[in-house]
Amino acid sequence: MFSDYVKKLSAVQKLTPTEEEELWRAYKECGNEAARQRIIESYQPLVFREVMPYRALSAVMDAVQEGTVGLIEAVERYDPSRGTAFSLYAVHRIRGRILDFLRCEGQVDLPCLEVETETHETAKDLLVDVCPSVAELAEHHALVGVLGAAMERLPAHERLVLEGVTIGGARAQTMAEALGVTSAQIYRLQKNGIRRIRGMLSRFMHHWQN
Repeated sequence: MFSDYVKKLSAVQKLTPTEEEELWRAYKECGNEAARQRIIESYQPLVFREVMPYRALSAVMDAVQEGTVGLIEAVERYDPSRGTAFSLYAVHRIRGRILDFLRCEGQVDLPCLEVETETHETAKDLLVDVCPSVAELAEHHALVGVLGAAMERLPAHERLVLEGVTIGGARAQTMAEALGVTSAQIYRLQKNGIRRIRGMLSRFMHHWQN
């Protein structure tokens, strides 16, 4: 059940940078399987984040499994020495696995690209003629990276609520039932999480502009 999966995620312990560095070293240099498993478990919320838009589909747990396969592949192929944040490296493989599976099942056709904007253009239409500058791409990449890092620094429940409700569009009541709390607590977690994220992004933008 998807709700059981969400409950298990709330127990996932975040890694400190030092812990993660040691785990990568143990796995990549010594082949330590326990370190490999700990890394996979700690990044399972990435799978949750990518599968949330499809939570109403009957095959959602199969999509979770496919996303987890993508996560495992990312862990096995990732090279820590290259300096790229693992979350940025892994999310593309996770998303690709999920979308490939759902396309084969006939349950998805890139719905996010078909949503109309206020000017009645779809994201697909807008992408055709957009050619961002190198500076814009660099700024976007930096913002994506800092947002991902900020999300990972949130307390577990706040992170799950932001990923599920704010980003994924889940109903507060659905998330409340999954986490075993009240809707009021979900809104409180959401408010606190947004406040923390805004604070971290504000500090980043101040540094970026100076």
